[in-house]
Amino acid sequence: MIAVMSQSWVLDLDAHRQGFLDVYEAFGDFHRAQPGFRGRRLMAGIGDPHHMVNVRYFDSVEDYEEMIQRPGYADHIDALSAHIDIARVPPKEYVELIFADDPDGVLPGSVSPATVA
Repeated sequence: MIAVMSQSWVLDLDAHRQGFLDVYEAFGDFHRAQPGFRGRRLMAGIGDPHHMVNVRYFDSVEDYEEMIQRPGYADHIDALSAHIDIARVPPKEYVELIFADDPDGVLPGSVSPATVA
């Protein structure tokens, strides 16, 4: 399993943060329709609540890259982009799950504690 990590900063904590969250939530159906999609998490910085960290889980990089080629993907990205400081957005990063310790089984792709993939 891989994760695609992206970071962004919302323009403000009122309308833009809520707007970002609304678009992010609506984008869920698009993700769920993609084969290989395992889940996603959105986190906000504690020290800087403008900072958003978006992690999407897929079986493979190819599954994610197929999704971003589907019609409608760019429309969702444009809607999200209306709420963030585009100049601060670093490139997305692909990472591979090599260890999982999730005894409650709440994360996508959860495995037994201390199982190395």
